[in-house]
Amino acid sequence: MPLNLVHTDNAPAAIGPYSQGIRVQGFVFGSGQLGIDPHTGKIPEDVRAQTLMALANVEAIMAAGGSSRKKIVKITIFMTDIADYPVINEVYTEFFQGHGILPARSALQVAALPKPEAKVEIEAIGRLEA
Repeated sequence: MPLNLVHTDNAPAAIGPYSQGIRVQGFVFGSGQLGIDPHTGKIPEDVRAQTLMALANVEAIMAAGGSSRKKIVKITIFMTDIADYPVINEVYTEFFQGHGILPARSALQVAALPKPEAKVEIEAIGRLEA
């Protein structure tokens, strides 16, 4: 099965040597997304706004690859401070509210993220829309 590049202007461009996403064998594998506004390039200061923006970026990549929020099967959340977990979890819960089965998920604290002001990064794997 060939690999297909996933790209959208509705999520930030890659800040390194990687693709926003790859579509292969019925799945979309999205690269980790910081809370960068794709139109301004800015990162909000607070973790709530960063989480919401990161999830919006994830959703844009899933859509560009032929998936959707409802088809996400796995999420990984990286945060620079585990004390932010309750706020990140609250935003995450609101984002997926009403979507039935929630994705499998891992969440962990990391020492740093690729941008010094970034507090959260979220990556996802989604199934293609049927």
